[in-house]
Amino acid sequence: MRSSKPLAILMSIVTALAVLTGAIAVPILCRPFYYAHIGPLHLAERTGYTQEEIKTAFDEMMDYCTGGEEFSTGVLKWSESGKSHFTDVRFLFKLDLQILACSLGVLAAAAFLSFRGRQRPARLLGRGPAFWAGAGLGAVFLVVGALAALDFERAFVVFHSLFFPGKTNWLFDPAQDQIINILPQEFFRNCAILILALLVVGCAALIIFDMTRKRTRKEPHSKLQKF
Repeated sequence: MRSSKPLAILMSIVTALAVLTGAIAVPILCRPFYYAHIGPLHLAERTGYTQEEIKTAFDEMMDYCTGGEEFSTGVLKWSESGKSHFTDVRFLFKLDLQILACSLGVLAAAAFLSFRGRQRPARLLGRGPAFWAGAGLGAVFLVVGALAALDFERAFVVFHSLFFPGKTNWLFDPAQDQIINILPQEFFRNCAILILALLVVGCAALIIFDMTRKRTRKEPHSKLQKF
């Protein structure tokens, strides 16, 4: 079986993308994560909405952001400016899910080719694509996480400036776009923590997988030496 350096680089990038977009997809798709905040953050008491109204508003907003055609926030008021922001969010959410699906598809195709014995990724500096994906992605986001931990509010503003350049419609008027009343900054902070934790676990798993796989490959040779 031939080994390929370009394939190794491609696999490293695609694996990193799969882990990154997968971690981001968890708070997007796992709505119970938001529901679990309603009680501890006292959202019903702070806003005057019932728990059912809060869940309905969140669900309808997320339905739109993940591909639904109509924007709605239950009994909560919303403005065209607010809707336009969620249209931007919708684009980013769908992009994340599409990249995740494509990344998994590429990884599945590469695994199939390797299984058929046609081509496999080369080991760069003695390490496989899983190691470089985990090490590279982990290093970047540990730095990003550390910076965000120092000043989350500043990081929150920088994030919106990067992903919504030239726009200010993410600065909601709570009277006009009441959805913001049930989306406190603590929730977004916890989403960031969850994503970072999933990234750390995912990157550690990739590194351990690569190192364990290397030892497993060497084991038959070392046993022969003993005889």
